[in-house]
Amino acid sequence: MSPTLGPELAPAPALGTYRAGAGPIRRSSTSSSRTIPDNGSLASVGTSPAYSSSSLSIPFENGDVDVVRVEGLRHAGLRLEARRYKTAAFAEQLFEILRILRVPSWTASEITTEHIQIQKVSGSMTNAVFFVSCPSVPKARTLLLRIYGPSSGSLISRPRELHTLHVLSSKYHIGPRVYGTFENGRVEEYFDSSALTAADIRDPEISSWIGARMAELHGVDIDAVDYDAQGADGPERGVQLGVKKNVKSWLPAAREVLALPGASAEVRDRLDLDRFELEWQRYMQWMNQKEKTDGASRRVFSHNDTQYGNLLRMRTLKEGQSAHRQIIVVDFEYASPNPAAFDIANHFHEWTVNYHGSTPCILNPDLYPTLGERRNFYRAYLTHTECHIDDTEPEVSQELSDGALEASMEKLDNQVRAWSPASHAMWVIWGVVQAREFVEGKDTEPEFDYLTYAMCRMDLFRRELHALGVPELPVP
Repeated sequence: MSPTLGPELAPAPALGTYRAGAGPIRRSSTSSSRTIPDNGSLASVGTSPAYSSSSLSIPFENGDVDVVRVEGLRHAGLRLEARRYKTAAFAEQLFEILRILRVPSWTASEITTEHIQIQKVSGSMTNAVFFVSCPSVPKARTLLLRIYGPSSGSLISRPRELHTLHVLSSKYHIGPRVYGTFENGRVEEYFDSSALTAADIRDPEISSWIGARMAELHGVDIDAVDYDAQGADGPERGVQLGVKKNVKSWLPAAREVLALPGASAEVRDRLDLDRFELEWQRYMQWMNQKEKTDGASRRVFSHNDTQYGNLLRMRTLKEGQSAHRQIIVVDFEYASPNPAAFDIANHFHEWTVNYHGSTPCILNPDLYPTLGERRNFYRAYLTHTECHIDDTEPEVSQELSDGALEASMEKLDNQVRAWSPASHAMWVIWGVVQAREFVEGKDTEPEFDYLTYAMCRMDLFRRELHALGVPELPVP
């Protein structure tokens, strides 16, 4: 659930990638760091005076940022310094990048740097995000400009994210198109849309649209989109589940955080990562046996973070398009192969939190979707899925009879329940790693209480293991 901040900006609509409000929302395109809300800081370079409705500045300078490229995308060997976005020099450098990348509608001769408007959407320690437009030339489409900050490689991989975005948009028309990269960022397609809200995802119609869109994402070829599968052969080839890989690879960094002097004994005791590791191992052993007995959830390419801020609703829909196509999924930095049931379970947990409420770091299980609400989601998901929910079933599109649909929904609900604790486990470790700057004393007033968030999800993880009947560890 990486929290994101979603400012409402005028005239440009907010993107769901960035959550606004009461706390750092976990997983956003600003990824491993919390997004800072900005009510719209617009720089118009040229004769028009620049103005800013926010006193916030971009919180990072050009640090050590790895150059990220991907095959099939144009690249400009230029850099942008985010904090100088209001200057003419920034606009000139950006304009040159757009020319080199041959961004559609931005090569017209009437476009000049004097008419470019640059609107800050958000800033964080890992990304600064801007809308780029040229109002005087209507055919110049608004763009999304992303400037990387110093990388936080312990949680995400930018090469993997960029590869995912490029393949999904170019081959499957899912997510934003990436027009190209430059030395410390990229230029993306902008959607005229608004981010969903905590209330929106509970709406039955919108929920069914989300289910349909998730089914379409789960239908992509894992080998084509999975960065880690590229070039793999022999024993290296095969689906590596992202949730297992993340828990394993993030756990050492989480241990480092809790070993710092600033971590309280209360937090260490309540999280108890040594115990968690054993609980996780028992849970995975239990899951392996369950899937052998009851059938495995289909392995798919999973978004892993469909919180409401990462779901956009298009303001207009092309004629003839299905209604569910107005939902756009963004922010794929945590995407990976996973069981379909894990992705669905993770989405259902997002129903229980409001990142704009008074307690954005606390999940309220009372808000978890009811059986009727889950069935509404499953019905849309299954009727838009090209294959059924088991790996062993044929991957062909077919109408489900009422009886078959009922059986599939019941089975899927059972699988979602079984994979539900895994979502808590992954975001527990994520939250601890994210808390490092606070524990080190570098961030004394964090916008989001990552440790409380981690402890809340740890409590839910253990509660759900008990409810499932996973063998418990002996009391020390």
